[in-house]
Amino acid sequence: MTPDYITPELFAKLVTLAALELTPEESEYLRTELNHQLAAVKELSEIKLAEGVQPSLHGLDCQGNPPRPDEWLPFPDSAAILALAPESNGEYFRVPDFRRGGEEAK
Repeated sequence: MTPDYITPELFAKLVTLAALELTPEESEYLRTELNHQLAAVKELSEIKLAEGVQPSLHGLDCQGNPPRPDEWLPFPDSAAILALAPESNGEYFRVPDFRRGGEEAK
């Protein structure tokens, strides 16, 4: 379910998840702008389209070859890449823990 309006509580949660540091003025400005964008998207979604009109990512017809299908191909020597990492743990890269402004890790 998509919210019709971004409340201050929801915005505060999004700011925390995005690890942003905003002043109260910046927060209110951005929340207002996001609500304007939500309203615009809602208006666009209410436009009636003719039967059979397919959704599009943009208004241009694609020229040339279509995109290739995604196909996962493992790298033949993953150990060689892992050996370049400063730290590793088994078959995984090891990265430093991320903490914002002195917060304790959970």
